[in-house]
Amino acid sequence: MVAPLIGTVADPTAWIPPAKGLGPDQRKELSIQALAGHGPLSRLASGHQVSRRFVYRQVDRAQQALDEAFAQRDEDERALFVLPVTREWLRQFVLAQVLIGHTSYRGVGEIIEAVFGRPGPTVGTVHNILTEVVPRARAINDAMDLSGIAVGAHDEIYQARRPVLVGADVRSTYCYLLAEEDHADETTWGVHLLELADQELAVDYTIADGGRGLRAGQRAAWPDTPCHGDVFHAERELGQLAFFLEHRAAGCITTRQTLERQMERRKRRAQGHRLSKRVALARQADLRAVALASDIRILADWMKQDILALAGPALVTRRELFDFVVEELARREPLCPHRIGPVRRALQQQRDDLLGFVAVMEDQFAVLAERFAVPLSLLQQVCQLEGLDPNGPAYWQADGRLRHKLQAKFSTVQQAVRQVLADTPRASSIIENLNSRLRNYFFLRRDLGDGYLDLLRFFLNHRRFLRSDCPARVGKSPSELLTGRPHAHWLELLGFQRFDRN
Repeated sequence: MVAPLIGTVADPTAWIPPAKGLGPDQRKELSIQALAGHGPLSRLASGHQVSRRFVYRQVDRAQQALDEAFAQRDEDERALFVLPVTREWLRQFVLAQVLIGHTSYRGVGEIIEAVFGRPGPTVGTVHNILTEVVPRARAINDAMDLSGIAVGAHDEIYQARRPVLVGADVRSTYCYLLAEEDHADETTWGVHLLELADQELAVDYTIADGGRGLRAGQRAAWPDTPCHGDVFHAERELGQLAFFLEHRAAGCITTRQTLERQMERRKRRAQGHRLSKRVALARQADLRAVALASDIRILADWMKQDILALAGPALVTRRELFDFVVEELARREPLCPHRIGPVRRALQQQRDDLLGFVAVMEDQFAVLAERFAVPLSLLQQVCQLEGLDPNGPAYWQADGRLRHKLQAKFSTVQQAVRQVLADTPRASSIIENLNSRLRNYFFLRRDLGDGYLDLLRFFLNHRRFLRSDCPARVGKSPSELLTGRPHAHWLELLGFQRFDRN
């Protein structure tokens, strides 16, 4: 009896415990039978030649698996996809944070450390990542054909007291000039405009404010290209003048009312005569201030709603009305010289520039008159009709007269006139909008540098609009709007391969 026992211990393969011999499927079946209550656990244990403790362990494992399978999981904890975080992906993330998120260099490192739990890149590393892609962005900028730009808008935006020259296409919003310089004088503007001419930029005209260096530079570089005035600045300056005078008139009214109440109280003590002179002067100041504010508001409304409006009278009539407004301002200038004087002088010097858009429209109306074989005067009347309130009787009276004169051509002519009005820019609102977007990047950088501005210009021109007041721009980039051709994502244009979860 001793020899077989020693032999069994020496050879482990001679005997295997039944519990270890059960495979995964057999253990699963045992657990199912136990959970289903197919008999006492002791009978299941003996039938499989295992202990009851082993059966209890399998039942616990099966119960845990069932509980986990049917537990209500939080959607926030479910993994949506697995993201391979490579060095190339991190460089794309850095670029997106700086250009889309307007994040500072230090902020990029802090975000990576907070989200990924690892040290983020240093300020120098972020700077190097942006610098590496500048040559490719600059090459794409320089290769763009600008011959499709018909009207350009120019302006200057100042960063740390240094001017940044900005130029953009009015129709597509494509930014073709973004350069930081020491000065914004005639020579600086002229050099940049000559360089743009080498890139096939030949606009019909430009729109700009009254900047002397800007206009002098364009006259030197593009002597045959008109520079129209920006009606936005003229309307804003007149509106601000009217608001100032209205606010001052309200102060005069408050002062007069206060003195009148004080005099009424003193009259009860037979002392009202002591304030009579001050009240009389206050009433005179009140009347003058209210009358002046009312007059300036009327002149400002005329300028905005009639003279500088798209739909309005002919150029000759507008010039007469413009001169009338300037003369009326000059008559009232002695009443408030420090505020009325600068506005009056600016308007007087820019009359022809501000009304330049009207000449463009009249040229288009002349073409339409020849095409539809109708008098030019009728097209001018249709243009004035578009400036009337459709809810007022004057609109429908004019509408009826024009329908009678144009007969079946009325609808076609009206649609053509509306298209001319829609296609004629009269303000550099595009450049003002671009400047507001640029400021969100400039305040993060004390020193901009040409490389950063080249990259920023590339990004703004190749990033697709998510929303826009102009439906035709939604889902397209300024580059696509200018050329009419689609392009790859801006990260792919810079040589990166974007992550694809599919």
